[in-house]
Amino acid sequence: MKFGSVAIAQAAGLIAAHTLRADDVLVRKGRPIPREDARRLGEAGLTSVVAVTLEPGDVGEDEAAARLAERVSGTGLVAGPAFTGRCNLHAEVPGILTIDRAVINAVNAVDEAITLATLLPFRPVVPGEMVATVKIIPYAVSGAALDRACGIVTREALSVVPYRRRRIGVVSTLLQALKEATVAKTLRNLERRLAPTGAEIVSDIRVSHEAGSVAAAMRASIADDGADLVVVFGASAIADRRDVIPAGIEAAGGEVEHFGMPVDPGNLLLVGRLGAVPVIGAPGCARSPAENGFDWILHRLLAGLAVSRSDIVGLGVGGLLMEIVSRPQPRSGQESAGQDDQEEDA
Repeated sequence: MKFGSVAIAQAAGLIAAHTLRADDVLVRKGRPIPREDARRLGEAGLTSVVAVTLEPGDVGEDEAAARLAERVSGTGLVAGPAFTGRCNLHAEVPGILTIDRAVINAVNAVDEAITLATLLPFRPVVPGEMVATVKIIPYAVSGAALDRACGIVTREALSVVPYRRRRIGVVSTLLQALKEATVAKTLRNLERRLAPTGAEIVSDIRVSHEAGSVAAAMRASIADDGADLVVVFGASAIADRRDVIPAGIEAAGGEVEHFGMPVDPGNLLLVGRLGAVPVIGAPGCARSPAENGFDWILHRLLAGLAVSRSDIVGLGVGGLLMEIVSRPQPRSGQESAGQDDQEEDA
């Protein structure tokens, strides 16, 4: 691609690098200069213009953006029309955005003319939401560079994993200090979280805060109500792997896969499993509608994605979220209003 000043007499058919105006002639930047417009611009006194000349093998910006966007559109994504060297990708289904970071980085390293930007990995998305954009920086790009970029892209480098788990069992443990209104509010907030995913609460079991009761409630939620994911809200936040909720998971024949996470709020989250059914021991902050670490794990599990210990311990960078005003034990160490909602909120 050649870029530079050319005589107006030789400008016909070239691409205007900048918008051209003279008398009633208007040629917008990025558009080919019609022969008649070039003649009239010359008659208006313009002697030269800055223009782009495509060379053999070059691909125009819109065609290049569309080709790369189509290549990178994995499952659950659709590319829109290209314009001004840009092509946006949108989610077709509700789910979790998965990204092969190494592939995206490699595409962006091919040539400075080619860029691909995305949302963060594992973000919940809804149909129509823009999740990525291809932008070709100049007015054209080398066909060889475009081929290299397209060749790097794998089938699922960028895709949306649809939500698969639809039946959520809820177990709430009770203590005298826990208000019924708090439990009801917790369920309402969980329903709001589930609404975009298509999942629903199929059982709401409330039991005393002891391991045997938790074990029986989880088994009933799965066996009797068909829950494919169980969330346990403790009247008291989990303080140790030997506490009531993890003990209840093990008493039911399940296993505790990981306790604790480097996301705040959300530190006291537990992930376990009862057979093939994942179990989340919710942190106290999950009672709040504000985003917290519980959201990150809940949505991944709803999409059927595995959540391993390495996945959880890798969440620390970016894991410091906004403070929840009603948090009983805020980071400042000062008590705040609403302390009776939950003994500990992390």
